[in-house]
Amino acid sequence: MPGASGVNAEGSCEALCRTLVSQKGLQRETADISHSVLYTSLMGLLLVTDNEKEKLTVGSGRVGLKNIGNTCFLNAVVQCLSHTRGLRDYSLLKSYRDDKFSKEETKLMEGLWDVTEGDRVVNPRQFYNIFKEAVPYFSGYSQQDAQEFLRFLLDKLHTEINRRPYVRRTGKEPEQTFARFRISEEAAAMWKKHLERDDSRIVDLFSGQLRSSLHCSVCSHSSNTFDVFCDLSLPIPKRSSAGQVTLRECLELFSQEEKLDKDNSPMCERCNRHTECTKRLSIQRFPQVIVIHLNRFTTSRWSISKSTVYVSFPLTNLDLGCYGPVDCGPVLYDLYAICNHAGTVNMGHYTACCSDENGWCFYNDSSVTPVSENQLQTNQAYVLFYQRSNSTTIRK
Repeated sequence: MPGASGVNAEGSCEALCRTLVSQKGLQRETADISHSVLYTSLMGLLLVTDNEKEKLTVGSGRVGLKNIGNTCFLNAVVQCLSHTRGLRDYSLLKSYRDDKFSKEETKLMEGLWDVTEGDRVVNPRQFYNIFKEAVPYFSGYSQQDAQEFLRFLLDKLHTEINRRPYVRRTGKEPEQTFARFRISEEAAAMWKKHLERDDSRIVDLFSGQLRSSLHCSVCSHSSNTFDVFCDLSLPIPKRSSAGQVTLRECLELFSQEEKLDKDNSPMCERCNRHTECTKRLSIQRFPQVIVIHLNRFTTSRWSISKSTVYVSFPLTNLDLGCYGPVDCGPVLYDLYAICNHAGTVNMGHYTACCSDENGWCFYNDSSVTPVSENQLQTNQAYVLFYQRSNSTTIRK
């Protein structure tokens, strides 16, 4: 999986997402590994700011990442995050300085590269080393799963810039009942409770709320539970290798009613015992950025297999409103990034396709090349990044 060699702009980590117009580069070493060093290291990969800092100008963002040993999973995910506008702008304005709760000021490791002489490649080694310290599971040079890495990364970044880091859970708390409330009120109360402990820019952008509805087949009692999610993991309908499905079919399979037998069902609140019931998932609260994971890997008792079924997906106006609360109306999203997986379970390679003001680009480690929209739809699509288009970001 190692990528093609390129010009090595090794040094700090402050490039990518808004890189690069006319900057020059140097590395600043630091031994400060304080509370938010992981976040600032990632921001180093995403950002380059002007020395004057009077005007924040967004560059092309078309800069590659060096593969330092089976790190294509990291490179592809970082490219997708670097094109997440809400995260990019938050970082450009350095708003995280107001949100982080480290006792010491963490300096960004500034690295400025001049791209007027040709293409540049950023070395992510420093960021990767810091990430591996935070999550030892990703140590070594074995192949890793990009979606798994994304989940760990967002969780760690959230922890470091959590606006409410000192609220601690003390034992098991009693469950609240909302029998007299409407579903929307119950969901709002649970969301408010979540924000009392977990509230960050990561939550602002990526977090939504799932509703799981249970209906007892014995007494007809209905109950709801609400869970926070940062991505939707969708099953892929079974087809032949030459078959084709749509993203809509994956969403329908995800949200369809499921029958649970006594052995697999939770206890009915009214019957006070395990009964046969039906379960249905829906989206109660839509995030600003919805990350859709196409679950191509299936684990059986003896092996892991990969689905190569072609899943077609809309580039604009993906309407998820029908998977939300009743009468919520259209909820529209536009695609801005794709993480692809090529190859098999044991010999795979990750790449990314990301959009900017000048169109789409294909990111293959160090290599960055323009790509047309009709080249985006392949059977390698693995994680899709959609930005909500018919609403504005609301501070919760």
